Amino acid sequence: MLNRLFRPQAALRAASAFSQKPVSALPRLQIRSLHRVPQLTNDQHFKTNGVPEFLSPEAFDFAWTQYQTLLIDKLNLMTQDTVDADAKPGELLVKYSRRAEMASVFNYASMAHNNHFFFNCLVSWHPLAGLAPQSPNTTQIPEKFAKDIVDTCSSVESLKLDFLATANAMFGPGFVWLAKNLEKDGLMHIFCTYNAGSPYPAAHSRRQPVDMATHSPDAPMGNQYAGAMGAHSPNQKNMAAGALDVQPILCVNTWEHVWMMDYGIGGKAEYLERWWDRINWDVVFDNYNAVSSARAGRSMNWNRNMNMM
Repeated sequence: MLNRLFRPQAALRAASAFSQKPVSALPRLQIRSLHRVPQLTNDQHFKTNGVPEFLSPEAFDFAWTQYQTLLIDKLNLMTQDTVDADAKPGELLVKYSRRAEMASVFNYASMAHNNHFFFNCLVSWHPLAGLAPQSPNTTQIPEKFAKDIVDTCSSVESLKLDFLATANAMFGPGFVWLAKNLEKDGLMHIFCTYNAGSPYPAAHSRRQPVDMATHSPDAPMGNQYAGAMGAHSPNQKNMAAGALDVQPILCVNTWEHVWMMDYGIGGKAEYLERWWDRINWDVVFDNYNAVSSARAGRSMNWNRNMNMM
């Protein structure tokens, strides 16, 4: 086991071999499955009907059931028989955000966490009397939350326009986040993370606000450690200069595999519009309220969502 801990490249070779086999052929019984795919609200309804007026059953199966299972299977493979075997993805992404040699574990842990965050904020629904089973049960923005949105974003419509414009302008896969500022209660921020980048201050070295494939280590780009690969991964204990102490409360997934099946190669804008109408604002407001202020204990302000898996 100690040899595994000091030679993470062995896990990378295992993951590479693992990816060459179809899911049905994977040796599941030989892997200690301590990480598991979490159950979504009304999971069975989504599997049967998809997300009404947003994702078809096939797209939901591909983007959630199959993809999340792949992420969790690879995470189990890379962490089995190590001290990380029973650590939550949220814990792993913080632990390895500055460890270049453990980038693969970070990527799978962070992607599993981000993807769950996205699907967890979709509207829950149930068959309503007199309506077809696929009829959506929409949620309204709670009045108190709507007031805070107006105070910081001028209007709900303004927030929507800015958020969707940011997501539609992203060139490459990632996530767009709405986050609450922990220094100034009520203030909200919109920002992107590319690939499996993390929105959490504790993992700011892997925020990845730009596509690192287009930047060298010395390129002037604000946070040059965003990629956390090789020279990009310093051993810093504090947040990077310019980092905001924020807590994410909502995100949209802009990876192509989520939307292309239903919306086609040019359908990203429609996907985003329909996603906005499927947001579960009750969950978002719960996330918003669960965030502690900086004065109440900064070290714990991200615990709730970090431990959601």
